[in-house]
Amino acid sequence: MAEKPTVLLIEDTLSLARLYEQYLASMDVEVTSVETGRDGLAIINTDPPDLVLLDIALPDVNGLDILRHINEKAIDATVVVITANGSINVAVEAMREGAYDFLVKPFSAERLRVTVKNGLERRHLTELIDRYKESALGTYEGFIGVSPAMQAVYKTIEAASASKATVFITGESGTGKEICAEAIHNQSTRTKGPFIALNCGAIPRELMESEIFGHRKGSFTGAHEDREGAAQVAHGGTLFLDEICEMDLDLQTKLLRFIQTGAYQRVGDTATRKVDVRFVCATNKDALQEVQAGNFREDLYYRLHVIPISMPPLRERGDDVLEIGRQILSEYAKEEGKLFASFDREVEVLLRSYDWPGNVRQLQNVIRNIVVLNDGESVSADMLPPPLNTVRPSVALADPQRSPADPAAAPGQAVPRNKAEIRELWEVERETIENAIAVCGGNIPQAAGYLGIAPSTIYRKRMTWESMEAAKTPQAAASDVAEGR
Repeated sequence: MAEKPTVLLIEDTLSLARLYEQYLASMDVEVTSVETGRDGLAIINTDPPDLVLLDIALPDVNGLDILRHINEKAIDATVVVITANGSINVAVEAMREGAYDFLVKPFSAERLRVTVKNGLERRHLTELIDRYKESALGTYEGFIGVSPAMQAVYKTIEAASASKATVFITGESGTGKEICAEAIHNQSTRTKGPFIALNCGAIPRELMESEIFGHRKGSFTGAHEDREGAAQVAHGGTLFLDEICEMDLDLQTKLLRFIQTGAYQRVGDTATRKVDVRFVCATNKDALQEVQAGNFREDLYYRLHVIPISMPPLRERGDDVLEIGRQILSEYAKEEGKLFASFDREVEVLLRSYDWPGNVRQLQNVIRNIVVLNDGESVSADMLPPPLNTVRPSVALADPQRSPADPAAAPGQAVPRNKAEIRELWEVERETIENAIAVCGGNIPQAAGYLGIAPSTIYRKRMTWESMEAAKTPQAAASDVAEGR
């Protein structure tokens, strides 16, 4: 079992330190409190915590100096600074120095818990991405890509792996649902046990029960000997049921009983057997629609749908398509004895522009076609097979040198037609960031991920905008009007 995340609280007021400890008592974290900056630095230097709650106003050491020390020494710790009301400028400076977030006294227990939770989650996600970047093949458990959509998948896999709870994976064909299931197994405590996968849509319905539960000799035509099913083979490990919505309704009833009790009977047998199995299932259909249509049992759906994971289609993964494409190109070129090592710029644009209805599986087929039928060091547009050879990329993508002010490069955005319509850069930036936050339902870390910036950047910019507005006093506004601004 993973160790608890560690939190170091550096707070010189003992009563407040005890209060903050009480606030954090309900969280699954290990809190250490010290009253001086020197004591805090001693812990940071010898046994760095996962997160530091750092009071800026300490009696012996300036809190900002501790923050700078953490950054200069590249100490792997997320820092949240604590400051008194009226010291917002200090908080802004701390954010510039690399603090993840800040808290202004007095703050509520919920505000502290949410901040700590978000800080630890961000740290954990950063570790996942670092593992991805440092791995030999540039993959995470078989996946390639660090788009925000895939980061969310990695995070859920990590969280789900430690549990025995059933995982329900959804996604279009070719998005990697079985890879996801294997990743959950490999990250779990069952990794030494078997991973058994069954495709419920590929096995005839009359044989599916035998495939899952096994059968006794003579129980049906063709049953020439006793046979163990996947349930027994998967004992101590993971049973992955792909395309679960294709399962016959009668068998769904038996599967529900098996999931609830861990017990089953082989076909043609009266003896009851018990096994220890972790269930992971997947479908490319809308399971709730299948329930409403009467094709899938509602009670089974809710028994299976404990931890949902939605695999994003390739068209929603941004530049991941290029990273995946390069990896596949390298592998296939080696297999076929070809020279291919890259895509030219036009092909990269085309790969990014295409919708990929068949997802990664279709990308594999396209690149295999290119490698088998062509040769060269770089893949050019004339090598692309149908339907890629008919794709017309957007003007903005096709010409990376086009100015952002060009209407064709920014469709849908208002383009100034005269000097009076030109807006200050900070206003445009603010509108973009606030729109992203709104689209993400107010989730600033998520919005930051999609914008390609750190959450602290958004917090810092928001404070700057508020300061700019506050500085614009009624007298200043009147002066603006008088001067025609």
